Amino acid sequence: MSDVDLKRTPLYDLHVSLGGKMVPFAGYEMPVQFPLGVKNEHLQTREKAGLFDVSHMGQVLLKGEGAAAMMESLVPVDILDLPSGKQRYALFTNEEGGILDDLMVTNYSSEAGEVLYVVVNAACKEQDIAHMQAHLPEGVELELLDDRALVALQGPAAGEVMKRFCPETADMVFMDSRHLSVEGIDCFVSRSGYTGEDGFEISIPAADAERLCKMFLDQPEVDAIGLGARDSLRLESGLCLYGNDITTETTPIEASLIWAISKIRRNGGDRAAGFPGAEKILGQIETKEFATKRIGLLGSSRAPVREGTALVNEAGEVIGKVTSGSFGPTINAPVAMAYVDKAYAVLDTEVFALVRGKTLPMTVSRMPFIEQRYYRG
Repeated sequence: MSDVDLKRTPLYDLHVSLGGKMVPFAGYEMPVQFPLGVKNEHLQTREKAGLFDVSHMGQVLLKGEGAAAMMESLVPVDILDLPSGKQRYALFTNEEGGILDDLMVTNYSSEAGEVLYVVVNAACKEQDIAHMQAHLPEGVELELLDDRALVALQGPAAGEVMKRFCPETADMVFMDSRHLSVEGIDCFVSRSGYTGEDGFEISIPAADAERLCKMFLDQPEVDAIGLGARDSLRLESGLCLYGNDITTETTPIEASLIWAISKIRRNGGDRAAGFPGAEKILGQIETKEFATKRIGLLGSSRAPVREGTALVNEAGEVIGKVTSGSFGPTINAPVAMAYVDKAYAVLDTEVFALVRGKTLPMTVSRMPFIEQRYYRG
């Protein structure tokens, strides 16, 4: 895609005015970093608060009787019993058990009718929308919210900052989601994010996005944060990036996402199966028969180990590949995610990364690499 074909979010002009370094990402011009720099942006978010533009993501409303049942037929997650005002992580799967995308689903249903708010990844937006449209039952409408921005306010100071603009957010806990007025602006607000920190994701009408973001950035605790720090923050927190750590070639079980398969949808549950790839996915839970597994790795040198790096055992035999890797500024060490032969997916196992002709030792580690600090009340 050429530069002339790239889209811009409603916050593009603000990014440029703040000195953002703009790069192509998922069809958009997005800020990879600001003058603060990637490492300092990372630490700013861990220590105070950072504001991220994630308007390139896809935002959709599903409205009408049967919306929840339709969505549940596409994901291995309990959507029918999701309480109103709550959000849940979900996975679109294919008939082979592979992951088409990961997404967030919020139930905004009320006496007025069923309403689901769905946020999908930017790179998968078109295919995900087509996937949902292909399964719409009669009476359910899909509304694409392409006139809204989406931002994330993340970090230990996020709760206090948000409360200044919208006091109703003070009693929200992790995965709560509400339709609120923030400084007179109509917003969807969830207490969630992609950094491992407390924080909020806020959907804003495009026309009001810059004004609200400037108000956030005027707060002494808040700085603008780019994609570079977003990536290192999510990696330290053990969170998958679609296209790297989860793909159509990986099942949720191989990806160590068994927690994302609701118990009610597993064998023996009241609504077991009934989603694409259920036979393979549920079979892997039962038999534990699969060849590779996603793991976390900690490096003992200072050199970061990047995506695509081969992993070998002591004998030099290839046993896996890194899918995400970076230097973790918070833990001050290289961190990575990888898929390895299952025999090596054991905590404290030593493997070796092949980097420019050298073998760098790495140790299989628990994920997340840092303590997640979601606010649970």
